[in-house]
Parts: sequence; C-alpha cells; structure tokens
Amino acid sequence: MVNLPCLLSAILLGYFLRLLQLLSTCLAFSLVASVGTWMGAVSNWSVFIWCFCFLVTLIILIIEFCGLQSRFPFSWYNFLITYACYAALLCTSASIVYPITYIWFFPHGRSQDHAIAATAFSCIASVAYASEAAWAHTWVWLGVITGYMVTVPGLLKGLETFVAGVIFAFIIDSHLYLHQPALVWCVAVYSICFLLAATALLLNWCDCDNRLPIAFPTFLLGLTLLSVLLYTTALVLWPLYQFDEQFGGQPERSSCNDGLIYSFCTWDQQLAVAILTAINLNMAPYSLYSLGSSSYLFLFSL
Repeated sequence: MVNLPCLLSAILLGYFLRLLQLLSTCLAFSLVASVGTWMGAVSNWSVFIWCFCFLVTLIILIIEFCGLQSRFPFSWYNFLITYACYAALLCTSASIVYPITYIWFFPHGRSQDHAIAATAFSCIASVAYASEAAWAHTWVWLGVITGYMVTVPGLLKGLETFVAGVIFAFIIDSHLYLHQPALVWCVAVYSICFLLAATALLLNWCDCDNRLPIAFPTFLLGLTLLSVLLYTTALVLWPLYQFDEQFGGQPERSSCNDGLIYSFCTWDQQLAVAILTAINLNMAPYSLYSLGSSSYLFLFSL
C-alpha cells in the first residue's frame, strides 16, 4: 500500500526539481544568447541542449499540472526517468565541452563572465536532472514504477546510447573514416549497436517487451553479446587504422592550427572515439552480470 505522506513529499520534490531545471536551463541559454557568445558547431550544440531540456521540462510540467499523464499510450513514469537520465547526461556534456572549447578564447569582460555563468547554470541543471533520476527511484520504493529503466541494465543501456550519440558527434566529418574500409566498418558498428540499444529501450518504453516471441531478458542478453562482439572489432580496428603508421595512421598529436578555435583537432576526435568505444565495451560485462542476477529475472517474470 502506498504511503500517502511519502507520496506527497515525492510529488512536491519532483515539482521543485523541475522548476530548478527550468530556471537553470533558461538562464544558461539566455546568458549565452544575450551577448552572442556562441559560434561554431560545439557551441550551437550546447545551446540546443539547454533549449531542448527547457522546452521538454516545460511540457512535462504543463502535462502534470493538467493531469494528462494517463492519456499517453506508454508508462509516464518510465518516460520521466528516461528523460531525466538523458537530460542529466546532455547537460553534463554541455557543462564540460562548452567551457573547454570557448571560455579560454574569450577576452576578460562581459562575454567571458556570461559564458562562465552559463556554464555554472548548466552544472546546476545537470545536478537537478540527476537528482530527479535518483528521486524517481522513490517511486520504485512506493511501488509506482516497475520496468527496465529502473534497473541497472536499463540505466547502462541508456548510457550506452548516449555514448554512441557522442561518438556520432565526433565522427560527423566523413574524412575521418571514408579513406579506409576498416574505419567505415567501425562507423557501421556504432550505428548497429546504437540501433540495438535504442530498440531495447523503445520496446520497454512502449510496453511492447511482452510481445516478443522470446523472453525479454533473453532478448537483451542476445543484444548485449552481439554488441560486445561488434564493439570489440571496433576497439581493435579504430586505433589501429587511426594511430598506427603502418596502416596510414598518425601516432602522435600534431599541433593544431592556431586559428582553429571553437572546434576540436582531428587527432583529438580520433582519440575521443577510441576512448568512448572502450567505455561502451567495458559497460557490457556489468550489464551481462546484472542480466544474470536472479532479482532481475524475477522482475520480468511478474
């Protein structure tokens, strides 16, 4: 039976966190826009993240105030925790990339102050979204939420799709891989693994996991094993063809053009992709271990 005082406290905390998210994301993109301190793809992406999170959070607040949650054909609370996790990751990435890429190039003055303040509010938004994701587990304790996204494998699968999205951002320039078929294969691996992980999340989000011809945990186990094999090939081939001179790679970082600001060096992009590939591959054993736990199997046997 749901504890009413705890339920009311959780609801009030949720509204407080969303108001904090609205305020911090609004101030972040407003500070940047007010002095035009954005230029280039990286800054545009950061501003897009803040605007997107502000808009979606505002829509969520309006829906909840109007009591329209039950009109959606999916689990509203699973949607909330999924969105909170992704928003926390997005705002965190903006909080890291924006200052590293931009603040150091601004002269001391109003533009730099606004950029620093925008970064601070982006960090606040990250904490607010992460707190909401943690707060959502209160609903698990109250018995309101059950499902894939409140489990460790679900969170890891969501993180995997986010990391894959960051990889796509780094390989947006086709000259990084089109000159070698092995590197094209790596890009295909990133695309396939992203689609597999996104499929698993969407099946659960739309409550279609029980319509599969096999048990959902078995389906996830197969996807995870396939992703491990594919990411292993990418982790071998990408560094080999990007950093080994025998395969046409560049083993050392060359100095970037001094005029190259608001962007990343090509070598840095190649290294970032290799590191992110290793991160996604290393998350798989934890996901496999969680999939094999008896408590997880029991959750989906209900």
